[in-house]
Amino acid sequence: MRWACLLFPRLALEGALRRRDDPTAPFALLEGAPPRQRIRAANQAARDQGVKPGQPRGLAEAFCPALNCAPLEAATVERWRQRLAAWAYAYSGQVSLDYPHALVFEVASSLALFGPWPAFEARLRGELAALGFTHRLVVAPNPAAARVLVNAHDGLAVDDAGLEAALARLPLARSGLAAESVQTLNRSGFRRLGELFTLPRPALARRFGGGVMRHLGELRGEWPLALAVYRPATHFSRSFEFERPVHAIAGLAFPLKRLLQELSAFLRGQDAGVERFSLVLGLEGGPAQRFEVGLLAPQRDAETLLELTRAQLERIRLEGPVLSVTLAASRFTAYAPVRRELLAGPARQAQAWAALHQRLVARLGEAALKPLVEHREHRPEAAVFAAAGPRATDTFETRLRPGWLLAEMTPAEPGIARLLAGPERIESGWWDGDDVRRDYYLAEWHDGRHAWVWREPGGESFHLHGWFG
Repeated sequence: MRWACLLFPRLALEGALRRRDDPTAPFALLEGAPPRQRIRAANQAARDQGVKPGQPRGLAEAFCPALNCAPLEAATVERWRQRLAAWAYAYSGQVSLDYPHALVFEVASSLALFGPWPAFEARLRGELAALGFTHRLVVAPNPAAARVLVNAHDGLAVDDAGLEAALARLPLARSGLAAESVQTLNRSGFRRLGELFTLPRPALARRFGGGVMRHLGELRGEWPLALAVYRPATHFSRSFEFERPVHAIAGLAFPLKRLLQELSAFLRGQDAGVERFSLVLGLEGGPAQRFEVGLLAPQRDAETLLELTRAQLERIRLEGPVLSVTLAASRFTAYAPVRRELLAGPARQAQAWAALHQRLVARLGEAALKPLVEHREHRPEAAVFAAAGPRATDTFETRLRPGWLLAEMTPAEPGIARLLAGPERIESGWWDGDDVRRDYYLAEWHDGRHAWVWREPGGESFHLHGWFG
């Protein structure tokens, strides 16, 4: 087995920045209780103005008067770890959060699906970069070794043959040993793990105890290691709170993008799609405004979900200034990725039409789009009608018919160059008082277009009824 370890050295800060309207503005996380609060972490804009970790809050604000601060909350950091585990679950059924500041997951069984490790690694890093999280990534034969190697490396991939050599170069301070054990070993003159590997194991156990021996055995894969495995939630709910009220739909774009990215990662972990989810807008001084986002087919791509959601938002009117946005989904369906066709053909055309249909429904509403349903009627104007029900399962008319029937028929003589086919007699409707008796022809216009025209039997004047594509 091979295990990957992802270390997130700035998870608390980057998670907080994802919840801010302007992530580039000076910002810092605080630790401690007032009035002794100190800077725990700061973004690049704050560091450029002299803000550093460990500074008292007052000093940091003197260096950077525009500094925004928020307290470091362990519960918030843990929620972000859970969300990253949900993202990793899309690639492995064995994901663990047992190690602080990191997650480990088994990758050997995923390589057949996601390609060799270099391609898989590039995919993981690309998605984490899109999510906005700084990280280090290492692959090793067991999770304990991966966790300690990521303390000193980024991009390292070792197998069983190279594991002990890679571990031997690690300083004891980064080896995962307890601080007391590291101090004891340092006083005895040891500085790296490799120096411990050369000692006889009985002598090492006598001098430094069984805890050190157990840890070294876990790093080498000789000692069984039981990790708690992550299990995904059965529903999705995320919220975003604004720093100031938002008065226009356009102001919801940034939080929606973030929330839908998280929904997409959650759906990939579930190997599922979503056809309906809800958005709840918390309003200033009034009840929340809630509406449903419905899709024609299961989706999970973040960009597609954002496009369709924004199109539906354009049809609503805000009932007041927005203070928060909550996105929730509780029902998920099986998702089959769209098969990409190399060359244009019926399959590509069907995919394009499905995407266009989805966008039109999102922008105009489901009631505005109705399929054309064929009716068993010889009169052309009564043979097809718009319906909100399912499409017809069979085709009644097999003869040549135009794709565009005019709502009102007009005189046709000025445009006809010649008649190509006909006449075709259509005589029907005597039973309902709307009887017709016509001879139809396929006509060519002076500009080359083909039209469907008719005249009464024995008559001379033609009427235009439809156009062929």
